[in-house]
Amino acid sequence: MITLAIAIISSLISFFVAYILIKAWINVAKREGLVGIDINKKDKREVAEAGGLWVVISTTFGLLIFEGIYVFTKNNYYSLNDLYSLVILLVLSAFLGFMDDILGWKKGVPQWIRIIAMIPMALPLMIAKYNAYVLSIPFFNKIYLGILYPLVIIPIGVLGASNAFNMIAGYNGLEVSNGLLLLLFTLIFSIIKGLYFIAFIILIVIGAMIAFLLFNWYPAKVFPGNTFTYAIGAFYAGLIIIGDFPKFGLTLFFLYYIELILFIRGLFHGIYKENFGKVNSDNSLDPPYDKSYSITHLAIKVLKKVKGKATERGVVIFIIILQLIVGIITLLLFI
Repeated sequence: MITLAIAIISSLISFFVAYILIKAWINVAKREGLVGIDINKKDKREVAEAGGLWVVISTTFGLLIFEGIYVFTKNNYYSLNDLYSLVILLVLSAFLGFMDDILGWKKGVPQWIRIIAMIPMALPLMIAKYNAYVLSIPFFNKIYLGILYPLVIIPIGVLGASNAFNMIAGYNGLEVSNGLLLLLFTLIFSIIKGLYFIAFIILIVIGAMIAFLLFNWYPAKVFPGNTFTYAIGAFYAGLIIIGDFPKFGLTLFFLYYIELILFIRGLFHGIYKENFGKVNSDNSLDPPYDKSYSITHLAIKVLKKVKGKATERGVVIFIIILQLIVGIITLLLFI
């Protein structure tokens, strides 16, 4: 009970620190020219970039506060190795994303550098799970991989999750809403399964993310950037690895497999897709291509068919509903 109280206090601290920092950052970013164009708006307004940096900083601060309060009240550490592994993973993956944001979304960090960089980023997790040799895959039996699990599977998992989470993006509130849902369903699963360390960590992350969503929801005042998507994607993978529930975590990620399939479809058609819609004079959206190469394109087409027109907010809500459905089904399958 005391540990839960510490986690709630740390989550509130994470929320308020994030709120203050993000609010200040919006003005600083605009003044210094660190802005991006809101492509799904007709006026192509400028919006502060790389706001995810402050989610990461606030989360890190909240996690360290959590450990600090626990140490001084309990006179003992609370899963110190696991916590520091997650903190290091969060910070390093955020740094990679921030470099992407600084270099610009058209150029960014080369893919080969991302792949190489994930090895040292995942190293703390590899050490923390050095004796984990078994991989559980959804709808299959456990596979014994020996030393390949910590040395190969963990870096691949971190790389895959961070890049995949970055694929469903580009709309006000979309990345943060999806991230919150992934973490909320993982929180529920963790509580049911008695994985309280994972649950406490998620509470702290959610605090910072809710603060960010207040500024990122339509119409957005700040974008999360790759700083956010790389960090949260990698962090989600870290939670799954530390908690040892890959079947649940991989199934909950279902929408991102669909996104990958649609992306590959685009490559076969000679198109390196963008998620954005074609903006009309009333700010409604049309599909950017004849065929769908992203879940966002599917959402636009469905909304136009059902409601007569698609809007940015409508696309985000549609995808939120899809993730809610996936989350509920995943919980029913694995609790």
